[in-house]
Amino acid sequence: MRHLLVALFCISLAAPATASEPAPAARRAEVLVLGVYHMANPGRDIFNMQVDDVLSPKRQQEIAQVIAVLKKFNPTRIAVEQGPRDRLVTSAYPEYVAGRHQLGRNETEQIGFRLARELGHQAVYGVDADGEFPYPRVVKHAQATGRAKELDALMQDIGDMVKAQGRYLATHTILESLLYMNADAKVADDMGFYYRKVRFGEPWDWAGADLIADWFKRNIRIHSNIVQLAASPDERILVIFGAGHLGWLQQNIANDPTLRLRKLSEFAP
Repeated sequence: MRHLLVALFCISLAAPATASEPAPAARRAEVLVLGVYHMANPGRDIFNMQVDDVLSPKRQQEIAQVIAVLKKFNPTRIAVEQGPRDRLVTSAYPEYVAGRHQLGRNETEQIGFRLARELGHQAVYGVDADGEFPYPRVVKHAQATGRAKELDALMQDIGDMVKAQGRYLATHTILESLLYMNADAKVADDMGFYYRKVRFGEPWDWAGADLIADWFKRNIRIHSNIVQLAASPDERILVIFGAGHLGWLQQNIANDPTLRLRKLSEFAP
């Protein structure tokens, strides 16, 4: 009996434990957020990047290069910085597909419409959402607390950054400029400008914090609209938005367990 027990004990030591294999990661819808400059230069931001004519022959060739890169992602849906019911997505895109609409200068049409038609998409989706941006309240707080010069210096830094982007575009292709604007370090710097405004405030008067909260609120609403497009884990959604939204939308997507974040640099040559 003693020898039998020893033998069984040795066998138990020799037999490797059966390790359970990790479950395969669940497939998730993929989202690529393309941060862009406003090609039509509508002048709606506090600082507006100066741009040349995207309809020039040189820039049109460069747009074609951008389209070729985005085709590698092969999006199943394309979302743009328009409201869900804006005419540009509800009417203009079908008219463009039918040959009755000439493309304007904005990025929704130059990139979104062109790519969608070349991929045979029946629709382009507006996912923008309204939101407040109470910057004047931050200005009033800075003035009331003797910090106007500090705020002016911060805004000067932002203005210089926008001018630098314009100078870069003037000497580079559109694709090169988009890669520059979508680089991780650049995105982090851009988001940093928002967080620096949080310092303008105090208990019971969170002027800067409320500004950022309102900006986040708009972007999480946009995220909610994007999520509605992810009907299955097979979806690949391209989101085309002004670069000011880029870091916030990427952050939302990266934190969403139902989505997988993709980036432009993965597909550029």
